Amino acid sequence: MAHEYDLVILGGGTGGYVAAIRASQLGLKTAIVEKGKLGGTCLHAGCIPSKALLRSAEVFATTKKSEEFGVIANDVSVNFAKVQERKNKIINQLHKGVQHLMKQGKIDVYEGIGRILGPSIFSPMPGTISIEMNSGGENEMLIPNNVIIATGSRPRTLPGLEIDGKYVMTSDEALAMENLPKSIIIVGGGVIGIEWASMLADFGVEVTVLEYADRIIPMEDKEVSKEMQRLLKKKKIKIVTSAKVLPETLQKGANVSISAEVKEQQKEFIAEKLLVSVGRQANIEGIGIENTDIQVEKGFIVTNEYYQTKESHIYAIGDVIGGLQLAHVASHEGITAVHHLANENPEIIHYKLVPKCIYSNPEVASVGLSEDEARENGHKVKVGKFSFRAIGKALVFGQTDGFVKIVADEETDDILGVHMIGPHVTDMISEAGLAQVLDATPWEVANTIHPHPTLSEAIGEAALAVDGKAIHS
Repeated sequence: MAHEYDLVILGGGTGGYVAAIRASQLGLKTAIVEKGKLGGTCLHAGCIPSKALLRSAEVFATTKKSEEFGVIANDVSVNFAKVQERKNKIINQLHKGVQHLMKQGKIDVYEGIGRILGPSIFSPMPGTISIEMNSGGENEMLIPNNVIIATGSRPRTLPGLEIDGKYVMTSDEALAMENLPKSIIIVGGGVIGIEWASMLADFGVEVTVLEYADRIIPMEDKEVSKEMQRLLKKKKIKIVTSAKVLPETLQKGANVSISAEVKEQQKEFIAEKLLVSVGRQANIEGIGIENTDIQVEKGFIVTNEYYQTKESHIYAIGDVIGGLQLAHVASHEGITAVHHLANENPEIIHYKLVPKCIYSNPEVASVGLSEDEARENGHKVKVGKFSFRAIGKALVFGQTDGFVKIVADEETDDILGVHMIGPHVTDMISEAGLAQVLDATPWEVANTIHPHPTLSEAIGEAALAVDGKAIHS
């Protein structure tokens, strides 16, 4: 039996289920097809579990130096089974919340693998969804007016580095570890690699990071990257940049060894485990794209600014279209797509206004252009920078490393970008994001009264510093 819908969404991750909720709110009869669990990678194998582990690592690291706060805690240790238990409890609670939202919105959820069919007896256009149900039995057929592809992504690996889950892992396998290794090599110094490096070092693991670029977190402002490298080295993390890993040199035994070409010299690195963190690739296989005119470039689905594919009734959002592979981006892309297919005339997303976060210790957050990007785009820039060392709340927290940096246009006075590294900056970046959306100037941010004592005072001081008027520097 075939079921008709206004909208069927392939994938129940953050982008997919948020799109479904908005479609339901607009009165559209909506269904989600999900092969795993609602919440997708973000909830079950990404954002939430990794942040739960990072929080446990932060608590452990803080407790080890609790004497600085006048608190004596002897023989502090990690029970990693309890750490994992807490992580799983958080995931389960949020998963139940998503399931409740589906019931509340009267959104039908089909558990299975959905494939897009070409023109058939069900429809003259591609888009009918055939579902191979997890429970077995005959395939279900869904006939939608519109489809959103939100099938997400999976960890990418390097050719020759076979993931075995025991010696060589991606973040998926690392999240399921039952015990902490004594040492680990992390291939990749981007966002995910640095979060894992920070977390494992805080847990007491000996960490080596091999990064192909000439600096870690190369997509961030250079000063932030430099500060992060300095602070990670203080944690005794070994960071090797300009390192071309040679997969053919991989050897497994009591430990894992691999070589990398570093400044024209081949060097060997040895550890108990190896974590591959070199980005993510779109899940576009096996969903029937070949039955449509949908265009794929470099492994990602091509869409217009409203997330329509070459098939105007089929949309794609989130990691499958590349760009900023972030949960909050996928959610807003899904909302935009739904508003467009419902003829609601949505605003398009301006990706330079999207805040980005790294949840390491210290944290990193940014929005807009880096100083180098601003200059490359032809702007004459002026920069304000303010250290957390002069912020009372940072001293109270015992976390004074890092800074806030504001890049502004010298001629128009518009803020072009804001970059932060330090305590709780991922919670502070939204102020900077709003400032960018409103085309604020440093003067306007500086004249927003920031309560004292708070970490956010660093934003106001950095805004004053753009014109050389910081109070506490």
